[in-house]
Amino acid sequence: MDMDKATGGWIYGLVGVLIFSGSLPATRAAVMDFDPVFLTVARAAIAGILALCLLLASQEKRPVRGDIIPLAIVAISCVVGFPLLTALALKHVTSAHSIVFIGLLPLATAIFGVLRGGERPRPAFWIFSAFGSAIVCGYALAQGISASPAGDLLMLAAILVCGLGYAEGAVLARRLGGWQVISWALVLSLPVMIALCLYTMPQAIGGIGEPAWIGLIYVSLFSMLVGFIFWYRGLAQGGIAAVGQLQLLQPFFGLTLAATLLKESVSWSMFLVTLGVVACVVGAKKFAR
Repeated sequence: MDMDKATGGWIYGLVGVLIFSGSLPATRAAVMDFDPVFLTVARAAIAGILALCLLLASQEKRPVRGDIIPLAIVAISCVVGFPLLTALALKHVTSAHSIVFIGLLPLATAIFGVLRGGERPRPAFWIFSAFGSAIVCGYALAQGISASPAGDLLMLAAILVCGLGYAEGAVLARRLGGWQVISWALVLSLPVMIALCLYTMPQAIGGIGEPAWIGLIYVSLFSMLVGFIFWYRGLAQGGIAAVGQLQLLQPFFGLTLAATLLKESVSWSMFLVTLGVVACVVGAKKFAR
């Protein structure tokens, strides 16, 4: 792979991770007042309308028939699955606790990158990736997973579907482009999302606080659209397994946001776990190809 292209992929990927880092804190703020199902379909509907405008303005060609199923997988995984599962999980756990599970996402993305993207990282890559994931799992168990089994299981399910959506979208981005992939996936799901949004809309919005509205705006514009534009381009240019390891940095940024914006408690153990998984990304990057 061309060095400049690979470096560009890492830069795009890092911007995507920075944007995604605010997703769980923003979702946590939003579900304080919004129903998780409404939040999921509303963010997809808002982003879908914007994506449709972008596609029409740029006069993009429609995907070919062979792209429909992969786009549907992206829509089910990233537009609906991950947002809904995390929103439900955040009714049971804090965003600081859920963010640590993001440390499992690079491993899930790498596995699906092999299955769907045909990538073949070197054996040492899997050691670093698995070690980072083991640190995260050990932390969750040490915190007492029985305290909120529903929240933890929902987060694990969210990680699996998200890894699939990331890998599938990255493969499509090699042909269609990063922003086109997420835009078409959003447009594909738009009719259903608008219908569900109208059906689940709160009867009264007067009691919804400002933090919830800010959270909805953030996850609709940045988490659901802008972040994916950078992320899919980064994965397509730098490699799914390699750039996917940047997600190990996401807990660090997310914990900082959870502590500063939501005033949630962030323990030293959370930071130690984060530092451990961040160290793993260095080794994983070295052996990704």
